[in-house]
Amino acid sequence: MKTIVHYGGNQMSAEKILVVDDDLNICELLRLYLEKEDYTVVIAHDGASAVSTFNAESPALVLLDIMLPKLDGWQVCREIRKFSEVPIIMLTAKGEVFDRVLGLELGADDYVVKPFDAKEVVARIKAVLRRSASSMADEVKEVHYDKLSINLTNYELRVNGVQVDTPPKEMELIFHLAKNPNRVFTRDQLLDEVWGFDYYGDSRTVDVHIKRLREKLDGVSDKWELRTVWGVGYKFETRD
Repeated sequence: MKTIVHYGGNQMSAEKILVVDDDLNICELLRLYLEKEDYTVVIAHDGASAVSTFNAESPALVLLDIMLPKLDGWQVCREIRKFSEVPIIMLTAKGEVFDRVLGLELGADDYVVKPFDAKEVVARIKAVLRRSASSMADEVKEVHYDKLSINLTNYELRVNGVQVDTPPKEMELIFHLAKNPNRVFTRDQLLDEVWGFDYYGDSRTVDVHIKRLREKLDGVSDKWELRTVWGVGYKFETRD
């Protein structure tokens, strides 16, 4: 079976979406809806082909099923995140919190639960691409604290001068908090300002990312702390 398929018209002007799913009917449905919105569609039907197609095609976004032959969606997400920050939306047949949390921890930008409405998927793709474009500002985005450097331009987090692997959304969250020291943000504010007002997830998404950041940052310095403000939200607290 051919596992890599190209569709679409003018590839010079259309943003390219990589759809990865072993269900041919789902791929065809998504292709039809995405082409209506003038996207170019590239399709892979297994995890191994997804990685090779990603490298060959350089898509603007990946729509990635979890249950795949050869490599599952988690493995594909890990591989892509080793060298790229291109947005990834996970497709899952389960509504389990574990699946959603794991996808976000691995660096996925959003998730869609099957069965889905194709129009909603297209709306989410547009929303994620808008956020991705707006985050690629041309100015250097960097903040420094004692033993901590956060560079959002290069998506690099350094602790004691050593780079720490950090998924893109965790980077955006800690940068947003650290560039506004001692300001308290509610979970809803962080969802709006980091994920975007049109994000479809819930506030537990913020908690998951804060937990992962604390695993990297707790105890690094006594001059700052990622703090929970009980009943309100979170802040990056600095001390003299």
